[in-house]
Amino acid sequence: MASIRKRKSKWQVQVRRQGQNSISRSFVGKSDAQQWAREMEVRADKGNLSTDLSPLRTTTISDLINRYRRDITPQKKSHRAETLVLSAFLRHPLSNKKLSNLKKQDFVKYRDQRLKSIKASSLKRELNVIQHVFQIAMDEWDIPLTRNPVAELNFKAQDFGRERRLKDGEYERLILAAQTRQNSYIPIVITFAIETAMRRGEILSLAWNQVDLKRRCAIILESKNGYSRTIPLTPKAYALLQGLDRSNDLVFPLTKDALKMAWGRLLKIAEIEDLHFHDLRHEAVSRFFEMGLTVPEVASISGHRDTRMLLRYAHANTSTLQAKLEMKSEN
Repeated sequence: MASIRKRKSKWQVQVRRQGQNSISRSFVGKSDAQQWAREMEVRADKGNLSTDLSPLRTTTISDLINRYRRDITPQKKSHRAETLVLSAFLRHPLSNKKLSNLKKQDFVKYRDQRLKSIKASSLKRELNVIQHVFQIAMDEWDIPLTRNPVAELNFKAQDFGRERRLKDGEYERLILAAQTRQNSYIPIVITFAIETAMRRGEILSLAWNQVDLKRRCAIILESKNGYSRTIPLTPKAYALLQGLDRSNDLVFPLTKDALKMAWGRLLKIAEIEDLHFHDLRHEAVSRFFEMGLTVPEVASISGHRDTRMLLRYAHANTSTLQAKLEMKSEN
């Protein structure tokens, strides 16, 4: 709001908006002062007053990151991983730079240094977090940055999504290796992941009260993207659940660390290279498409909200495609 007050023989007007410099002017007549105040308030509402840049001179990147790490990160499911990323960035000299001196070239230099030691895909995941820090600062904290210095950053190495699928015989070797482990849940979890396209965290947190064997479905109350979904159980997934002990609240009483350690050992025993547990979700989605399910149907199972992201997972088996092409040519 504008403040109008009389000082001696003149009317003084002052207009203030957070994040913008205040402006003032004096008038002989009160009506002139009121008219000018209305005009300046309209400009202020549109953000057309000169911006107060003083926060940029007193704030460093580390100030933003510490605030983000305190206020924003704890609200996320990925808070542990994100905390590690932010803490690592705080150890870099760039974090001590004042926002008033910050240039895009600073992050270009940082990018080039990091690409010497990590892949472009890994760096992009890290910088996505830093980019969001700047975006929150601009949108919610009234930090007068004119642009996000990370959003415009280009990468020298093009980032392709993983296209890893199980090769012939790998599933069988993986299950045989899993059956040698003391924990009998390991081979079941692997097969269940392929049959449902569920994420590792969703599988390990699945409780029996989320499973409806009569309707042959499992309910994910809250997935990574914050939405719930109902997953129809394939005959194999249903049979797996039918044979499990239900004395524990969790369907698969395994910890994340136990599964992670077992997975590494399995790959060595089965002599399988470059296979992540998350690739089983990729495998599941691809198999659903090969079964003839439509994009909306697969999305309802996998929980993808973005079709483009879903199609990154959908890579048909070459031998399956070849068989279909042969059938088409024969007809």
